[in-house]
Amino acid sequence: MPALEEESLANASNDLSMKSEPKIRVSLPEGLSAETLREMYGRMVLTRLCDDRAFALNRQGKIPFAATCQGHEAAQVAAAYALKRGTDWVVPYYRDTALALAYGVTPREQLMCLFARKDDIFSSGRQFPNHYSVPDRKIASISSIIAAHVTHGVGMALAFAMRKEPIVTLITFGEGSTSEGEWHEAMNFAGIHQLPVVFMCENNEFAISVPQKLQMAVANVADRAAAYGFPGVICDGTDVVATYSVVREAVERARSGDGPTLVEAKVYRAMSHTSDDNQLTYRTQDEVDALKARDPIPRFEAWLKDRGLLDDATIKQMKQQAQAEVDEATDWAEAQPPPTEADLYTHVYASGPLS
Repeated sequence: MPALEEESLANASNDLSMKSEPKIRVSLPEGLSAETLREMYGRMVLTRLCDDRAFALNRQGKIPFAATCQGHEAAQVAAAYALKRGTDWVVPYYRDTALALAYGVTPREQLMCLFARKDDIFSSGRQFPNHYSVPDRKIASISSIIAAHVTHGVGMALAFAMRKEPIVTLITFGEGSTSEGEWHEAMNFAGIHQLPVVFMCENNEFAISVPQKLQMAVANVADRAAAYGFPGVICDGTDVVATYSVVREAVERARSGDGPTLVEAKVYRAMSHTSDDNQLTYRTQDEVDALKARDPIPRFEAWLKDRGLLDDATIKQMKQQAQAEVDEATDWAEAQPPPTEADLYTHVYASGPLS
């Protein structure tokens, strides 16, 4: 196992000294069964291993680029499970690996994208990594232009509203996107037309190297929603259950015709912005280490164990299974052929009848 993966899983299990036996049992959150909660935990673990594998492959020179979502996993998985899969659309941004894996993308497909292989379902190996585009699973392609995908998502929500289809669009972004003009235009339009959309800001407090206090004069992104005529709600994005409850309420509100909600999930970014960045040029190692104490994976483990939904043996087994899945996906994807010169113009122009 690469060192990055060993370190990450070790960190995810630190300070969990509880016994395997459950301490307390309480009723489960509305809309979530015990099986679903365990599945959500499994998606978070799988994401962490995929994320670590991406950075390991980059350092080995096998892939050109990687973007972490460590610290964001709980918010993304919670949001995915608050939607109606197969009906609602997600319009993600580049840090949404957990959202993609929880909404139907497989580790093989994720690794094919990173290796830029010919049969990559997102773009035939020619798109920037993490630019998901899986229309049959209701995942729209993101835009490399920061915040541009927010206007795209609002346009989709407008279409669904005009067709009177009970479909909700979830649009995710970082707090840096809220400094862009397109973000404000999209918010304003959605508020005016009361569109069935949920805006989710994954606020990790850094737009690459720029801290939030140098991006905006307000303490919370959610405070901005009032200016556009709809609610803004803040949640702890490292708490799966709390985030699920907030997003679920926002989704139900949108579906019932009551308009948008801006959800601000307070998360953190445990690693550098991308594999091309060095976070120690703008924050100290002590700051980074302190952030890792908020790791959502051990937090959710503790929550599940307290309620008798997981024990140590099951946790170990789930992590081993996830590691095996990532290992198999890596070997398989690396062995696939890359695009050739003959593929240069494939999917560039429309083909067939235009009618």
